Amino acid sequence: MTAHWQLPLLFTTGLAAGFVDSIAGGGGLITLPVLLSLGLGPREALGTNKLQATFGSASAAVHYTAAKTVSVRECVRGFCFTLVGAAAGAITVQRVDPAFLRKAIPILLAAVAGYVLLKPKLGAQDVHPKMRRAPFEMIFGLGLGFYDGFFGPGTGTFWAVACVMGLGYNLTRATGYTKVMNFASNLSSLVLFLTGGRVDFIIGMVMGIGQLLGARIGSRMVIARGTRFIRPIFLAVVLGLTLKLLYDAW
Repeated sequence: MTAHWQLPLLFTTGLAAGFVDSIAGGGGLITLPVLLSLGLGPREALGTNKLQATFGSASAAVHYTAAKTVSVRECVRGFCFTLVGAAAGAITVQRVDPAFLRKAIPILLAAVAGYVLLKPKLGAQDVHPKMRRAPFEMIFGLGLGFYDGFFGPGTGTFWAVACVMGLGYNLTRATGYTKVMNFASNLSSLVLFLTGGRVDFIIGMVMGIGQLLGARIGSRMVIARGTRFIRPIFLAVVLGLTLKLLYDAW
């Protein structure tokens, strides 16, 4: 039973996570520790996190597509692959322990942070894509969709870097595409967690309202200010997420 005094905390947590997540990903770094501290089990925390995160990713996706940062048409195939991948991940995580990922993922995130730091012009503007769109959408949609349904932290970061490096997107456009894919994986895995009875609706809805507002504010700032605004926040989130996961795992 959620105490009344906890509701403002949950709303504020969702607000902060929605803001950060709409810009650079990593909102789970804020929300999951709070959910676990409320006494939810790991799978219930993951399921409830998907409920509140769906609000934020939907809000951000709507704002990015409405502003034509990314077009709906170019997202359709990736969206479908991500739905499938996330469903598979959510089914799997309810049957196995994802402990091994806690040690592997921080190393990958550290590599991402190092690469971005060494490439100061990465994502400054659109460049020629290194991959054709169809295989990119299949590989990353299924792969990152599965990862988001199974574990989650850092998914937005991995998506943004993949879009910059694979499709040649600038960081603003990559962020918009990422939010559409995040919405797909959140929605798909949420359905599976709901089926398994792993969601606390009161907590998830209160945080979700905060997510809606935070994502709206964050996406508007990205659209108005562009890549130079995203980059420092992106790096800060990646480094913070890496340190947190390293501390938890090791």
